Amino acid sequence: MKILKFLAFGIVLVATILLLLLYEGDIPVDVIDAKYGSPSSQFMTLENGSRIHYRDEGNRRGLPVVLIHGFGASLHTWTSWVELLGDNYRIITLDLPAHGLTGAVPDGDYSTQAYVEAIKNVVDHLKLTTFTLGGNSMGGDVAWHFALAYPDSLESMILVNATGLSSWENQVTKPLIFDLLAKDWFRSIASMLDPYYLIEQAVQTAYNHSAIVTDDLILRYYHMAMRKGSREAIIARSSTREGDVATEEQLSSIQMPTLVMWGRNDELIDVSVAHLFETTLPNVTLIIYDEAGHVPMEEIPERSATDVKDFLQGIR
Repeated sequence: MKILKFLAFGIVLVATILLLLLYEGDIPVDVIDAKYGSPSSQFMTLENGSRIHYRDEGNRRGLPVVLIHGFGASLHTWTSWVELLGDNYRIITLDLPAHGLTGAVPDGDYSTQAYVEAIKNVVDHLKLTTFTLGGNSMGGDVAWHFALAYPDSLESMILVNATGLSSWENQVTKPLIFDLLAKDWFRSIASMLDPYYLIEQAVQTAYNHSAIVTDDLILRYYHMAMRKGSREAIIARSSTREGDVATEEQLSSIQMPTLVMWGRNDELIDVSVAHLFETTLPNVTLIIYDEAGHVPMEEIPERSATDVKDFLQGIR
């Protein structure tokens, strides 16, 4: 019995020491906002008290294009497209709750439906009646859920390496940090740990180990995660999609023209999901990039932006 007590004490002691060594505190909100905000940054407060960060850029007379980032990312992922498409189109980007300079929200709701309503609030605030909605990864999932909820609002949709139906999840390979966030024991301590190396590994995987991955890029993801309250919010988001019960029949009801773009070397969501979208959605243009991974809008910005422009011109 004494040996067991001694071993238990030793385990607790080692765990406590490791936790102290790996502990990292939050970075104040105003520090991150000052570093990553821009003259284009705007904020709006929703009825539930959420403060949403968005940018409204480009040609104000052009077709509005609303772009939604993926899990753990921010509106910065669309910077190249804003620059390349802004002469012709009005580009609206936003940080979803738990992400970027939006961060944690008062009601703690990080569900897909909450994300859909956040987008609806922003577009209503901007008085957009019809627009094109695009999304990457998780943002693509949010985009097609928005299309199900508000089909009359969308002129077209752009899905970039998008998350699909829950029944397609066997086509998804998760980085270590995603696997850890799926475990209750890790979520219970994750808000206290320094996630830098896990984020670095996830970014390298998402960007297909591309040369565009720099220290500054990794630090942007890291700093956004370390913004006060964001770690807890991201942890909460990581366990919400289990309630998604959308069906293939519902997905196939989306009628608007849809551009599906995919990097063949995506290590997170297999390219086979692109073909599942192609066969499920009734009005699809599919483009697969042999040289790209999970984020072609950043990996091959010029080519992917040109394809977006061609698609949008073709449906007008």
